[in-house]
Amino acid sequence: MSADKRKPVLVVGLGRFGGAVARTLTNMGSEVLGIDTDAHLVQEYSGDLTKVVEADCTDGAVLKQLGAADFEAAVVAIGSDIEASVLTVLALADLGLSNIWAKATNQRHARILERIGATHVVFPEQRMGERVAHLLNERLLDFIAFGDEFAIARLAAPAPIVGLPLITSACRKKYAITVVGVKRAGEAFIHAVPDTIIFPDDELVVSGQIKDIERFSAI
Repeated sequence: MSADKRKPVLVVGLGRFGGAVARTLTNMGSEVLGIDTDAHLVQEYSGDLTKVVEADCTDGAVLKQLGAADFEAAVVAIGSDIEASVLTVLALADLGLSNIWAKATNQRHARILERIGATHVVFPEQRMGERVAHLLNERLLDFIAFGDEFAIARLAAPAPIVGLPLITSACRKKYAITVVGVKRAGEAFIHAVPDTIIFPDDELVVSGQIKDIERFSAI
């Protein structure tokens, strides 16, 4: 396999979340086998993914017949039917897959998935809800949070640091955040260094604790 060739991925469940994952993986160069019980979704994604199959993945024999054991990674994007989600993860784990990502609807669902073989559990609705809440104040332009209250955000440069090099504005010392990079209209993204001068209308990419980023965006 060439260095730029991505490994094939199995995606079970082609609803909004699973479909978005499958299409993004395909655009990134991965071969994707998409599986769903809904014939309409199978038809919808048939022209977008490497292969799409209508099947019930709660049956381990069906997964084995489809070659699921040959995949190194799988995404179980079944959300509303918890039983189907659990049975699918269990079947994939029984086939020996060691990299199983699964969508959970609540903490109890997540604990069950982890115990039966899911190596990564995600809460897409919860994550999006948190992200929207942080973006509602309109000071943050984009926001990615991590579990330990750390985040990376994109925001308009606050007025007090405009016209100054970063070494002078001392953002890390004064505001406990790190300016990672700067995006200027019509120019490529640049990585920030101490001598980088912040111009009006610059957008900054910053990292730090969520509370510190919020405070910095409001100065």
